[in-house]
Amino acid sequence: MALAPKLQARQGAQLAMTPQLQQAIKLLQLTNIELSAFVEEQLEKNPLLERGTGDENRRNEAIEARAESSDASADTVSVSAAVSDMDTPDHALAPESTASDVGGSVDWSRNNSGGSFSGSGDYDAMANNAAEVSLTEHIQSQLAHLRFGEKDRLIAEYLIGQVDDAGYLRMSVGETAENLGTGEGRVSSILLQLQTLEPTGIFASSLSECLGLQLREKGDLDAPMQKLLDNLELLAKHDLSKLSKLCDVKLDELKERIGRLRKLSPKPGLAYGGTMAGAVEPDIYIRETPNGGWAVELNADTLPRVLLNKRYYNEIKKAGGGDEAARSFISECHADASWLVKSLDQRARTILKVSSEIVKQQDAFFAYGIDHLRPLKLKDVADAIEMHESTVSRVTSGKYMHTTRGLFELKFFFTAAIPSLDGGEGHSAEAVRHKIKILISEETATTIVSDDKIVQLLRNQGIDIARRTVAKYRESMNIPSSVERRRIFKHA
Repeated sequence: MALAPKLQARQGAQLAMTPQLQQAIKLLQLTNIELSAFVEEQLEKNPLLERGTGDENRRNEAIEARAESSDASADTVSVSAAVSDMDTPDHALAPESTASDVGGSVDWSRNNSGGSFSGSGDYDAMANNAAEVSLTEHIQSQLAHLRFGEKDRLIAEYLIGQVDDAGYLRMSVGETAENLGTGEGRVSSILLQLQTLEPTGIFASSLSECLGLQLREKGDLDAPMQKLLDNLELLAKHDLSKLSKLCDVKLDELKERIGRLRKLSPKPGLAYGGTMAGAVEPDIYIRETPNGGWAVELNADTLPRVLLNKRYYNEIKKAGGGDEAARSFISECHADASWLVKSLDQRARTILKVSSEIVKQQDAFFAYGIDHLRPLKLKDVADAIEMHESTVSRVTSGKYMHTTRGLFELKFFFTAAIPSLDGGEGHSAEAVRHKIKILISEETATTIVSDDKIVQLLRNQGIDIARRTVAKYRESMNIPSSVERRRIFKHA
């Protein structure tokens, strides 16, 4: 059969991403720190952009009318705090929209011209960060080695967020338990496991505990050394005589023990770069309203305020005369500045919209605590607000929400689900783990329940779960198999 070239027509659909859309997506996924760095870069490059102070951010009809009627005045555009109760209707997010507020307090450009940031090139957010691994990243990389259940993992990540640069935990077990609506014993158990991570000494609440963790790992934490750690204030005063008596050791031995202490790291976290929870600025504030609902508010301090100076643009445009290069440059700057303002506003509106839906979906968590965190997927939020799942993913990464229960990354609120046999709403994975734990805790020597029996009991409660899932959850809670538990009962 002879081969010959031929033409063939095919019909297909393809999404073409404009430079403007690509830039808007980049801005959406930046953290507030990275966004500030990007805006600073644009302010330096674009002569038509000015830094806003917030004073210009007033949106009443009189100001609106004056701004429209005066060509000589600067076209003031900025993004500020946006407040929206859960029942506030959503506004359109299209860049072509005219000036309007989300909840009445977001100002944005009335200019409809496009732009592509052609003068800025691609913005590399990572170029603005230190190359070294941060303490947070180092801890997170080890978290998978700890066998936590779904909710316990969330508690662990919350504790990680409370660690400072030196590696110390700056929130007590009691405060953590109260914030998350769970028991202190549960938090303490999780904290003990976190204290086994590297570098040794992190998650301590005091210097003596930090040094004690390091000594315990070396096998050097005996009674005299513990007594020394309990009386570090005497060591600071060089009262070795009193320390010697308290530790019940001779002076020479005490000095040798002090020498061992000095070889330890009092601030183990400083071996890693980056910043910890103390530097995290929330993007969203959640507050309870008098009627028992929740108000969602953008943090104005993390929203860059930029102004497009139309008066300066008109002056330069006129002064350019017949210089084609000058006119082209200023037109490009105008388009870039206009698009930046619109993109910043769209980013703020999108974060607010996604956060509002998360609060709506996880209302029980805010009211009652972590055991009431319901199963939630990115797709659930995306479908509810009619956005693409990838958009929700970008919004929830690196964005933080300050709540009455503490500071949480938006991704914290997404948890796995176990399906229901009756086709109703699924069960939280953590709730299922809790049920398994209860069933096993009620065992006696003659009523040991196998994994197959647990599957049957859970199915009787309407939970559709496989045996391998029961085994996985049981192992994640460090609970032995039924054979091992029967042996334990026999030798008890």
